Amino acid sequence: QVQPVESGGGLVQAGGSLRLSCQASGRTFSTGTMGWFRQAPGKEREFVAAITWSGGSVYYAYYADSVKGRFAISRDNGKNTVSLQMNSLKPEDTAVYYCAASSLWLRSGDYYSHRNTYDYWGQGTQVTVSS
Repeated sequence: QVQPVESGGGLVQAGGSLRLSCQASGRTFSTGTMGWFRQAPGKEREFVAAITWSGGSVYYAYYADSVKGRFAISRDNGKNTVSLQMNSLKPEDTAVYYCAASSLWLRSGDYYSHRNTYDYWGQGTQVTVSS
């Protein structure tokens, strides 16, 4: 059983930065996809970023339009960890951020942004951006 565990959330002022990490214990994916989603109070869970990989050296990253140019997703293959570097944070980035994992290689369509694509989910970590 795969269990993603998020860390790194917190409180930051607008314009600041935070780095989230997600470690997927229980299994190492030689091919797969890990994504970040977020859910603000009263809103649906939405896609933020994802990274898909095949083997140890081929990676592709995807981003929601709202975070392009500000967020960066990366993967540490050896640690089975995915990180989300969040810069130039805005109050509207405030949400619970969830990490999700799939064993699928997602290079066609936009399945990486669909919640149903992912089989495993973390418990979430709170990110609060004050104005």
